[in-house]
This record gives sequence, structure tokens and C-alpha cells, in this order.
Amino acid sequence: MTEIIGVRFKNTGKTYYFYPNGNRLDKGDMVVVETARGLECGEVVIPNRQVGKDVVNKPLKSVVRMVTPEDLLRVEENDSKREKALKLCQERIEAHGLDMKLVDAEYTFDGNKLLFYFTSDGRVDFRELVKDLAGLFRTRIELRQIGVRDEAKMLGGHGICGQPFCCSRFLNEFQPVSIKMAKEQGLSLNPSKISGSCGRLMCCLKYEQDTYEDLMRQTPRPGALVNTPEGRGMVTEANVLTGKLKVRLDQFPDSPPVTVHMRDIKVIRSAVAAEMPPSGKMPDPEERLAELE
Repeated sequence: MTEIIGVRFKNTGKTYYFYPNGNRLDKGDMVVVETARGLECGEVVIPNRQVGKDVVNKPLKSVVRMVTPEDLLRVEENDSKREKALKLCQERIEAHGLDMKLVDAEYTFDGNKLLFYFTSDGRVDFRELVKDLAGLFRTRIELRQIGVRDEAKMLGGHGICGQPFCCSRFLNEFQPVSIKMAKEQGLSLNPSKISGSCGRLMCCLKYEQDTYEDLMRQTPRPGALVNTPEGRGMVTEANVLTGKLKVRLDQFPDSPPVTVHMRDIKVIRSAVAAEMPPSGKMPDPEERLAELE
């Protein structure tokens, strides 16, 4: 067993394990730790805990100290210099005529490195820009190209639900989201309805997917032959959330389907068909959805 603590450097960033180095730390404590890019200040989100060696797959870096008033002052100073750095960098980008969108800037805790985050549709030759910025700020410069989801996470905002973005509020990592999830949840396949402000499929499609998959295993698909209290028929439509089915009765083929609950039917033969959404309606193959995945 190995003793660890979990430290996070940003509100919705990843949690990293460190060796507590004899310190007893509680959730919310601020510490200075040794990282691959030097000393960093972070918040303890996992207090002292014993974990198996299989959880920690590499030598742990250590906690250097609890934060001091001087450390907190340095963090504030770094943050205050960030706005100036963004403004100057944007001016130099325009001067060099580079096709890139500046998103954020960040000083490392010790101030020895200044990182700029940007988005771009393609590769950008920013070598001259880096030299220019190094002369301006007299420190090491690093430019990192990020994706549109990372941009939304950094900048924040509100989704169509009215809530702040999940990615900027609590998501530590982005989960894979696919068009198949939208189909199985019976959602409109209109890109404007299922994509977030970043232009990609909404992360919240992932939240309910396990529930939908479980319900779909229990619910007869359209095309299944079933016995109902009113007679035998074929399922034409199924709602996995309510458990209600529309069944066209064999004895009344020209009448509208009857609505029954799945607890009141018995499946005679399951449907053998391609996967269909809970609405029972196949999506329009002409939808231009590939760019959302």
C-alpha cells in the first residue's frame, strides 16, 4: 500500500496523486507540490489515503510545503499579470498575421514559464511569435494548441439548459459522445438541437446513456410480435422511458394501434431489425451529422 493525496490545480482540472511527505492534509488545504514543470500551488481534493500500488503506476512526486502567505501573494500576482500578457500576445499575433485565436494565458507558480493557449483550424508556424514574446516577457514561452471543447471549458458560458457549461463546472475529463447516443435516446437529429456551444455533441448525452441501454434491453423493439389483453399484434412504436407501446392488433389491421404498457404484454417473437431509436422511427440518413462527432 502507498499513502497518497489528490491535488487539483484548476477548479475542473484533473486530480493528480502526490506523496504527502509526512503531512496530514484535509480536503481544501492548499499545498505547494513538485511537478514536471516545477513547483505548483494546488488544492487538496483527496486527503491522506492508502491505495494499492496498482493505482500508482509511477514514482510519486512529493508535497513540498503547505502554502504560506507569500505563496498566495505570488499566485495573485501571477493572475494579475495574466490580462496584460493576453493583451500583448494578441497584439503580436495580429502583427505577425497568424491565423490563430488566443484563448487564455497562464504563468507557472514560480514565474519561470508563461503558457498561451490558442485554437486554430490548422497548424500554425509560431516560431517567430515565440521569439518575439520571449523578448517582451523575459521568460520561457510555450504556446499550446487546444480543441474547441477545451476552449469552452476555459472560457465558460451557459448551455441551452440555462446551466453553466458542465465542462467548466464539474467535468474533469471529456467523455466520448456519439450520434448513436442521440438516436437511441430518441432525440432530434438536427445538429443545432444536439450540439453544444462548442459545436460538438453535447456532453450530457453521455449521462443517461447507460439507463437508455438498460431500458432498451427490456423493451420490445418495433416489429416484435406480442400478446396484449386485447389480442395479438405487432409493436409499431415503443417509448423506453414510459414503458408504453403502440401495438397494431392482428384482428383489427386497419384500426389505429392500441397503447399498452409493457408490463401487460408477453413477447411472442422479438424484432429482428436494425437498431432503432425509442421513438420507433428511423432517422433521416441525409442528416449532415458527421462533423459533430
